[in-house]
Amino acid sequence: MPTARLNGIDVYHELHGDGPPLLVFNGSGATVAAATPMIDRLAAHFTVLIHDQRCLGRTTVTATAPTMADYAADGAALLDHVGWNTALVFGVSFGGMVAQEFAVTHPHRVHALALACTSPGGAGGSSYPLHTVAALPADEQERLRLHLADRRYTPEFLAEHPFDRMLVDLASAGRAQPKSDEQLRGEVLQLQARAGHDVWDRLGAISCPTWVGCGEFDALAPPENSEAIASRVADARLRRFQGGHAFLWQDRTAWPAVIEFLSARPW
Repeated sequence: MPTARLNGIDVYHELHGDGPPLLVFNGSGATVAAATPMIDRLAAHFTVLIHDQRCLGRTTVTATAPTMADYAADGAALLDHVGWNTALVFGVSFGGMVAQEFAVTHPHRVHALALACTSPGGAGGSSYPLHTVAALPADEQERLRLHLADRRYTPEFLAEHPFDRMLVDLASAGRAQPKSDEQLRGEVLQLQARAGHDVWDRLGAISCPTWVGCGEFDALAPPENSEAIASRVADARLRRFQGGHAFLWQDRTAWPAVIEFLSARPW
């Protein structure tokens, strides 16, 4: 198994594809095993380095809650482990938060940065506090998840949009998968770290070309938060897409836009 001892924990990671090096940070609760569609998209153009972030999947679940700095440090240690001095960096949702923390801490290691459906935290705006959702009754959790995913999602909308219905059903099926007490504890620890995310006052440290993408109907990471990120990064470009938190899959122009941006950075 491709596991490396980094920063005192065992980090599960995989390499896919051939091309310019691309470090990928995945979303809340997301593992490498669940990321096959995204990996396949990116590995057709890049050498993709992706890992189970700490407290998730086959990576160590720590005794206490990690910080966002810990997640960024794991990314830097992973680059060292595979021998990459610099890389393209792509972060989705929570992974976008980690990617921002990584980029402001290690700006010299980021060749170009792409951020999708994420937030800067602090005065720039935070994503919805997912650590609070578990305290809600089950039916309220489901209604809230639908709204956060896409503000248009009502039973009527989903009945008329089968692709979106499929996305909702896939997400529900993923949450319904049985998990051990240790897996559940790890997900809680990750959400606790997420609650402390704030790079707003440090975004000016990012000097590389940066792409920021958001969904018009995203209530989990509202588009205003992406606008805030782009306003603080000198070489940033913002793209708004037709969709919600899953706009990468809802808008057919989204993945091509990400890949075109990252592919345009000469090595």
